[in-house]
Amino acid sequence: MRGWWSEITGLVLPVACGGCGVPRTQLCEVCAGALYGGVARRARPVPEPPGLPVVHAAAAYGDAVRAVLLAHKERGALGLAGPLGTALAGAVRAAGPGASRTGGPLLLVPVPSARRAVRARGHDAARRIACAAAAELRRTGTAATVLPVLRQRRAVADQSGLTARQRVANLAGALGVRAGGERLLAGGRTVLVDDLMTTGASLVEATRALSAAFPHGFPGFVQLSAAVVAVPPLSLEINRN
Repeated sequence: MRGWWSEITGLVLPVACGGCGVPRTQLCEVCAGALYGGVARRARPVPEPPGLPVVHAAAAYGDAVRAVLLAHKERGALGLAGPLGTALAGAVRAAGPGASRTGGPLLLVPVPSARRAVRARGHDAARRIACAAAAELRRTGTAATVLPVLRQRRAVADQSGLTARQRVANLAGALGVRAGGERLLAGGRTVLVDDLMTTGASLVEATRALSAAFPHGFPGFVQLSAAVVAVPPLSLEINRN
């Protein structure tokens, strides 16, 4: 209900830039440039947790980018899914080749949010952005689809306030692959996607869950990769050294 109401009100009420608040535009040119105007780069959290796949990010999490992500996720500015999807598509392209060795499409697998968070927000932010990214990839000639095959197997504690090590422990064993998911993933190259990476704990657990579904190796490609919209600035800055 909340998601439906947010979409309706977004059509009839005056809009302001999700990044800086300038009126009469959903996202101004300056904030759009901060979000997806740069080159997606390799990202590594500090400290980097064991089991983290190679991650590429479109932008640093701060100022306008932070405001846009929060407006979409927490305040129901669902129209921002398009620009966020454009940013995520850039990170997906940077993550590697556009197809598997078998010639299949890119399979974007969103990291699932906790059920209570989805209910409270009225929408699944990561999945919505993933769908927008897949649409942008197809528009520019890359076959891509979204496969929400990961599911929460158990409840987890609120991650806020936890250290990086505590987050990994909190999420350990929390995700699994839905029945039949292995068959769906067999025909393309899988890229894990999310809106934000902070400590990397969620991507580590998502990687573990997918690895458990394919104990003899992922079909069609060698290494699982991941793409996100944003990461803390330090996760990008260390790559300049």
